[in-house]
Amino acid sequence: MNRAEAQLITELQSLGLRLEDAESGLAVRRGGAGPSDHKAVTIGGKTVMVPITIAGAAKSPFTASAPDEQGISIVRRDGRAIDSIAFPRQPRFYGLQTSDGVPYSHIATLHAADVLATTVLQSCIRYGNRKKSCQFCAIEQSLKAGKTILRKTPEQLAEVARAAVALDGVKHMVITTGTPNLTDRGAEILCESARAVKAAVDLPIQGQCEPPDDDIWFGRMKEAGIDSLGMHLEAVTPEVRARIMPGKAGVPLERYMDAFDAAVAVFGRGEVSTYILAGLGDSAEAILSVCEQLIGKGVYPFVVPFIPITGTPLADHPSPDPRFMQSILQPLGAMLKQAGLRSADMKAGCAKCGACSALSSYEA
Repeated sequence: MNRAEAQLITELQSLGLRLEDAESGLAVRRGGAGPSDHKAVTIGGKTVMVPITIAGAAKSPFTASAPDEQGISIVRRDGRAIDSIAFPRQPRFYGLQTSDGVPYSHIATLHAADVLATTVLQSCIRYGNRKKSCQFCAIEQSLKAGKTILRKTPEQLAEVARAAVALDGVKHMVITTGTPNLTDRGAEILCESARAVKAAVDLPIQGQCEPPDDDIWFGRMKEAGIDSLGMHLEAVTPEVRARIMPGKAGVPLERYMDAFDAAVAVFGRGEVSTYILAGLGDSAEAILSVCEQLIGKGVYPFVVPFIPITGTPLADHPSPDPRFMQSILQPLGAMLKQAGLRSADMKAGCAKCGACSALSSYEA
């Protein structure tokens, strides 16, 4: 990928993309725990997630024409054609359902080009109380909309994973969960899920949860078949964490740092990552300072632009300016390169997928 394409991805992910033809039939994912209100778009051979339906996208200088028969569309900035993009086809496994009538797409979804993703437990102990919940989270929106189910069983996950590999060439899987308790914080659910998937199909898996209360869970998750682990900070300073995610901030940064050390000892250098949302109030300097600490521990800091989700308390919060994102991604990419931490070397996970950020484009 060249510099111009990396720049385009950075701008699109911050500013959004308007579809010129509202009747184009392009499905957009709304609600949930992942990259919501986004559409998968392929630019320069890389599939990324670009916000389509957020309020800010209505003012974006970027528009895309309706795709032709090959799925190719022309991107224009302020009316001037600048590049061509492609919209990946709907995966084949979406057309299937379980024996009890649950659509496969309600159990797991395709992210980017080849990543299967699922939220095993589509609820969180904090979500019902907005004084404690993460202000950006929409984990129960897709559940209320009837687009998913509350709890995916290990058997359902194994069935869908097997089909996604066979029909759509899925290369790795992300299994995340809402936080069910304040002890293992979802690690046990991840173990049950991963064990079933690995028994059904040889598929690298990243598990994602908050740091469990006991480091023994890292070994248990590894033994269950989880290859990589994500423990997401989201914000990096105590002030922003307390304001944006008052409940989750109860797990202090110090516990995260200790947990990262313990997890790297089990999963290996480069196989533990964290998601950091730029644009919530942390300065670029603060984010880069924490990233430097994380890289020193062998943890991959996956920095993505914050994109507001409709229906959440932060629905009207602005996305970060592309120049702000560049001020982080460019030096961070150099830090990662110097440390020999490459997203492509990871076995599974959000950072390996890289669709929600242009960071991997800055590693080179």
